[in-house]
Amino acid sequence: MKTSKTTSGIICLVIVVGLFAILGIIMGAAQMLNTVMHTAHDLLLNTVFYLMAICVLTGAIGKVFVEFGVVDLLEKMLRPLMRPLFNLPGVASLGAVMTFLSDNPAIITLSKDKRFSSYFKKYQFISLTNFGTAFGMGLIVIIFMIGQGYLAAPLIGLFGAFCGCIVSTRLMQHYVLKAYPQYANEDVTKLEGGQETLMPEVEHKETKSLFLRILNALLDGGRSGVDIGIAIIPGVLIISTLVMVLTFGPSADGTYTGAAYEGTQLLPLLAEKIDWLFRWLFGFTDPHQVAFPITALGAVGAALSLVPNFIAQGWVDGNAIAVFTAIGMCWSGYLSTHTAMLDSLGYRELTSKAIISHTFGGIVAAIVAHWVYFVYMLF
Repeated sequence: MKTSKTTSGIICLVIVVGLFAILGIIMGAAQMLNTVMHTAHDLLLNTVFYLMAICVLTGAIGKVFVEFGVVDLLEKMLRPLMRPLFNLPGVASLGAVMTFLSDNPAIITLSKDKRFSSYFKKYQFISLTNFGTAFGMGLIVIIFMIGQGYLAAPLIGLFGAFCGCIVSTRLMQHYVLKAYPQYANEDVTKLEGGQETLMPEVEHKETKSLFLRILNALLDGGRSGVDIGIAIIPGVLIISTLVMVLTFGPSADGTYTGAAYEGTQLLPLLAEKIDWLFRWLFGFTDPHQVAFPITALGAVGAALSLVPNFIAQGWVDGNAIAVFTAIGMCWSGYLSTHTAMLDSLGYRELTSKAIISHTFGGIVAAIVAHWVYFVYMLF
């Protein structure tokens, strides 16, 4: 055990020291450290707080939708699609709506309710991890992209994420049944009395005045938005700063000054080696664009923080926004959430299957978004 820890410690130290040594050699040690600090500081002030504002507003809207039955209405409208498209019970549509309005963990909150889980076979229940993740922070992603001046592209991206979710969910169900065939007929839980009411928070209290219901919904939803906004800070500051240092180049005169958003351009240089693949699959017209899907693997909030700078540099177009929306929604940081989500459901051993399924789902989402946008531009 001690040997294993020693070995892993040495490997970790070599990787970390090696990374910063390479960056320091290219940029200069002092300039590299200044760039890292200035980039993180600028991201905190100009990106994180902007994202938090969106989270607060969308959280408030989402809570109002819950309070006044809009979520129930959307759930009833989507319910007929669940079985033919996702092979899930109709009530799963509530999970899609809740994660779209908030974040991935909302599906786990729902799954803990026995009235909700009683509708599922075990293989369907496990696939909720993939199903819910594909819609996580969907409203935030779309509002953010619209705020950057795009309208049609984010909606096309939403359709792409929907298609990617079908692939991811169905593929996960296939893997679960292959490993545990008995799960096809095993219920998650039995519910006595034939109750069909879902979670208490979607039941609407009519005893309070209209004003108090609106006020409470807005404040409670805004508070949940603050929680999401705070939760994305580590991902944005750590992951985005590293990705930007690996994506952007030196200052205009070709030197490193220690200013924010300078970097080594290592990611674009690597992406150029297989530029033909990204161009055909996703329609990427610039190698810098590959930084978005790489970042979205860990945190979609961090990936969104790349977009304003990409736009300022002229590296993105409508197609890229559609693809970013699709892959950002569908992946939405699944590498950092799937382990915890499956662990909370009690099926940790299936984490690798969930990750493989969702990787393919995100790729399909991006491909669909690209080609649908391509067709859209023809008309």
